[in-house]
Amino acid sequence: MVNIAVLGYGTVGSGVVEVLNTNRELIDLRAGEEIRVKYVLDLRDFPGDPIQEKVVHDFDTILNDPEVSIVVEVMGGLKPAYDFTKAALLKGKSVCSSNKELVASHGVEFLEIAKEKQVNYLFEASCGGGIPIIRALNESLTPEDVIEVSGILNGTTNFILTEMRDKGADFEDVLKEAQDLGYAERNPEADVEGHDACRKVAILSSIAFGKTVKYQDIYTEGISHITLQDMEYAKELNMAIKLLANGYSLPEGGDVSYYAMVAPFLVRHDHPLYSVDGVFNAIFVRGNTLGDTMFYGSGAGSLPTASAVVGDVISAARNAGKTLPCFWKGEKLTLSSNDKAVRQFFIRVGEDRAEEAKNIFRAERLVRSERVTGEVGLITGMLSEKEFADKAESFGGVLQRIRINQ
Repeated sequence: MVNIAVLGYGTVGSGVVEVLNTNRELIDLRAGEEIRVKYVLDLRDFPGDPIQEKVVHDFDTILNDPEVSIVVEVMGGLKPAYDFTKAALLKGKSVCSSNKELVASHGVEFLEIAKEKQVNYLFEASCGGGIPIIRALNESLTPEDVIEVSGILNGTTNFILTEMRDKGADFEDVLKEAQDLGYAERNPEADVEGHDACRKVAILSSIAFGKTVKYQDIYTEGISHITLQDMEYAKELNMAIKLLANGYSLPEGGDVSYYAMVAPFLVRHDHPLYSVDGVFNAIFVRGNTLGDTMFYGSGAGSLPTASAVVGDVISAARNAGKTLPCFWKGEKLTLSSNDKAVRQFFIRVGEDRAEEAKNIFRAERLVRSERVTGEVGLITGMLSEKEFADKAESFGGVLQRIRINQ
């Protein structure tokens, strides 16, 4: 029998227990042993819940129990999750986590400890909920030189943008709806300002490129400035506005440069990410010989995330005494300045300055919408980020700017 302990009995923690109970026979068969929850760590008690008999309030009870071989960390945040995770690994216990903030900040440190102790630190659920992207990068895609890993990594922002487009509602109204439905936190900053997606793409890029990408180094822009006017122009262009998190490499001068960014983009109708709507997530991977592939599914929620955590628990149980490979190394990957990144931009300007803007930004297309008056939209020529910023500053009348996904 494999005994596990669950740290945190919130949305994901309770989901882990539910998945283990619902699919008990199948999980035991695939793990090759019975997997049972021995402890649940939480500050609260749960009277009337069958889990109450397993609830403990002191982590040392778990740490010092030699029968517990796997710890599930679904607490969120850095403290005390960092201390508990590190202590468990040093004690020779595998840890399975859904905590993207912790993984992005300390994942490589935990992987090194796990390798030294011949246990595992697994975190499939930290990126994309139930989408099996970490395992794919570490196993199925190992023959590939990954050129790009990008996608829609936050279900809350994708829901908001989808509702704005489909219902013609403004950002604040849809945000309140998302909060009422439980898709957004009371304090939605981490989601709507892009911080959640930033941490996830830092993790994915670190694995894809083999060195540590610091999330603090990634340019991050949220969706709170996106308006109904932007949605109207997107419809005219047959494009969709998506919050994309991108990590990619480009050959430059005989070397390879790496870039990362989180920002709203206009996605063309023929791109696979165009049709990803609602709370769903999708992760797009481009390999040098494979070409393009995409992973799609539920990016959040109790049971999809819990399913990914339990998948890691099964892997840890099946590989007791052996550390599974992960290609994320401690050396820092230096990102190139986004100033050099070249792309097209969509801009909005006053009707009276359309011709001037068309010349300055080398615009390829002028866009009008019957629902938007007094202004026009333009698609610029190919410009570097710095070129665009300089032109926008000299022009002085850009009402909105959204990048276009190439």
